[in-house]
Amino acid sequence: MNDKQMFDGRECVVATMHQKEKVIAPLLKEELGLQVITPQNFNSDAFGTFSGEVSRKGDQLEAAKRKLKEAMDMTGVSIGVASEGSFGNDTLFRGAAVNRELILLIDKKEELEVVGYVKNNHTNYAQSEVENYEEAYAFAKSIGFPEHAVIVKAHRKAKKKADMVKGITSAEQLKKAVTTLLQKKNTSFSFLKKRQKSLWIETDMRAMYNPTRMKNIELATRDLITKLQSTCPSCQAPGYEITEVKDGLPCAGCGIETASTLSHTYTCQKCHYTEEKLYPNGVTRTDPTYCSICNP
Repeated sequence: MNDKQMFDGRECVVATMHQKEKVIAPLLKEELGLQVITPQNFNSDAFGTFSGEVSRKGDQLEAAKRKLKEAMDMTGVSIGVASEGSFGNDTLFRGAAVNRELILLIDKKEELEVVGYVKNNHTNYAQSEVENYEEAYAFAKSIGFPEHAVIVKAHRKAKKKADMVKGITSAEQLKKAVTTLLQKKNTSFSFLKKRQKSLWIETDMRAMYNPTRMKNIELATRDLITKLQSTCPSCQAPGYEITEVKDGLPCAGCGIETASTLSHTYTCQKCHYTEEKLYPNGVTRTDPTYCSICNP
């Protein structure tokens, strides 16, 4: 049985309330034949929010599993997907903002769990302290506003809904949010000699408010599909993927082992068949440029 036969026509739930199905569903249907549904009254914010009201428990994969279990229990389907994103700064990208997107597929019927993943610096993730509407608007324009939404908070660590305005997609909404929160702060802290002048503004990273992130969710979904379409040569189960990358490709100049990739090891999670494939990049020796002896 190939991957298309295994999934064709089956209902698949996407655990989202943020319209991720817009990029996930077409790919799952076209490539795997899955019929995508979304759960009604599903609250994915209960598992964590980027804006800080709810802290995420565990890592990305653990959060995705919890979301997906809830969605599958609600709908009663045997197959589903859930995605989970994270943002931060990465030394590999010289401190630039980085988006890590993970998408998990669980098939209870076939006892299968496969993860798609993408990591890149294609993100507008940013924050700033501002003192007035003009500064807030300048920040918003720098991150792709109004196509990309922003969040305004009373202060950086604000976690209460009353202290923030989310999903701002117009200049009018932005001006109202800044004015309202500044007035509220100055009223609340009127006993202080120094007025509370600053607010906190940040990108709204929820998928339906951030087209750049939505593109990375699409890329992660494509990675998931690629793994599902990779089948085990022993039992033909999908999800035959790389589980180990081994360094040691010899230098073309001196023959010493280098940090370049020598082989990939593939493993089947169903029958545990394992295979090492040498020279995955199509070369048997690496350029001396990448050798610590020839190019110290």
